[in-house]
Amino acid sequence: MNRPAPDLLKPRKTPQQSRSAATIEAIHTATIQVLLADGVGRLTTTRVAERAGVSVGTMYQYYPHKQALLFAIVERQLDLIVTAMLGAVERLEGHDLQTVSDGLATAWLDAKMADLVSSRAIYGIAAEFDLAELMSRAKNLMVEAISPLLRAVPDARFADPDLTAFMLAALLGGTVRVVMEAGSSEDDLERLRQELPRACLGYLKMAALQPTSL
Repeated sequence: MNRPAPDLLKPRKTPQQSRSAATIEAIHTATIQVLLADGVGRLTTTRVAERAGVSVGTMYQYYPHKQALLFAIVERQLDLIVTAMLGAVERLEGHDLQTVSDGLATAWLDAKMADLVSSRAIYGIAAEFDLAELMSRAKNLMVEAISPLLRAVPDARFADPDLTAFMLAALLGGTVRVVMEAGSSEDDLERLRQELPRACLGYLKMAALQPTSL
């Protein structure tokens, strides 16, 4: 599959005012709606502009073509998830290992399942792009946030908190993606909510060098 280079997918400009930000939000919402209604094959910038209530000219001020628009949707979703996780890390600072583990797993699931239908639609288009740079950036942000969180837990010590944070992020991301991409049932998603925190805690317990009260 020929994937467009990331440099060709950058928006022409970024919103500087609240009105422009609202326009971008309307365009992103309309893109998801068109994806869900008609699929990626029938999605065009014209159809999205009509659904968003903006002119095609306004659309082109931001996104020069369909691929740039779709890439922006994927990037936005990833940014929302990273932001949610960074917020969770801040709230969990100083808590014990189980609280940290459960909190991170729950925050990840909440972020991914806040709009489950849209998340699945975005998974469907993500394969069209080279996401290495985006994923690397998100991974680095996650590791940089989770590693000091693990260092601060009062009831465990880790030989390599950076490595442990990396593997925990991989566990969260990979597990949820496999389940969601498979179009799993509500029962499967509920099982995921029950078992993912247990899986994360089990990994962290195994990785801990000096558990004191696990």
